[in-house]
Amino acid sequence: MREVDVAVIGAGPAGLFAAYYAGFRGLSVAVVDALPEPGGQITAMYPEKLIHDVAGFPAVKGRDLVANLVAQAAPFDPCYLLGTRAERLSYADGRPVLGLTGDSHQLRCGAVVVTGGLGSFTPRPLPVAQQFVGTGIVYFVPQPTELADRDVLIVGGGDSAFDWASTLQPLARSVTMVHRREKFRAHAATVARVLDLPVRVIVNAEVTGLYGDGAVTGAEITVRGGAAELLPVDTVVAALGFTADLGPLTAWGLRLDRRHIVVDSAMATNLPRVFAAGDITEYPGKVRLIATGFGEAATAVNNAAVAIDPSAHLFPGHSSDGT
Repeated sequence: MREVDVAVIGAGPAGLFAAYYAGFRGLSVAVVDALPEPGGQITAMYPEKLIHDVAGFPAVKGRDLVANLVAQAAPFDPCYLLGTRAERLSYADGRPVLGLTGDSHQLRCGAVVVTGGLGSFTPRPLPVAQQFVGTGIVYFVPQPTELADRDVLIVGGGDSAFDWASTLQPLARSVTMVHRREKFRAHAATVARVLDLPVRVIVNAEVTGLYGDGAVTGAEITVRGGAAELLPVDTVVAALGFTADLGPLTAWGLRLDRRHIVVDSAMATNLPRVFAAGDITEYPGKVRLIATGFGEAATAVNNAAVAIDPSAHLFPGHSSDGT
């Protein structure tokens, strides 16, 4: 059985910052994540995408943000248990014990901070595209340079669709967006930026067919009430969102609001010594941003430190106080 002061469940941005902050407080940390490398949704879905809403960075690539967070926590030597799920939660002598998959088996800790983001996620499929998955249909673009000089079709009207359009336009031969509605779900500034680019945007339309012998070579686009149009296409990016699943966390006894963990102002859940931070949490006025998750992670760790040692101060001072 391993033993640490704080077990962080989820190695996304909030979890990595929680690992740093726990180390800053002098607490030993283990970070558990089902994915094989840190970064969570950023690493899995958009490592090359520019992120514009992290304080202090006018723009930062997802991959670089994750690398910086890992480097920030590194001096405190957190233990990373990657490719591992926290399956079960029990208590021994009032302290949480996590049952893990893989070789680690059990992890005893003074407190748990759940930073699982959206949980595990599965992309929503493009119905006409199933026969071309892996040969022209992608749901994520880990390496945008692989789409250089290609005719790219992006399906969707949310933030991810517009982010991919902005990222791929300088690289691809052409970028076309298709959205089934006239209004978009993306941030207005992102939409405006893409509309100023040489990107063709087709609204009130759907992809009604894909063509190719083994790989995609064309797409049929049908505008509502209009005729179908055949476009040359090498790659289709299906940015239709995804379904999320909290997995084993649903069996822990946590108070949930749909797919989110309910917390109070201390980021405490309804379970003793279990806290949560980041996109996975729910409370009145919740705003799901990476920047918000950083503050929640610090709040969760500070309150966890007091739960572990009631004589500890809630606020340990600023990191710059010792310099």
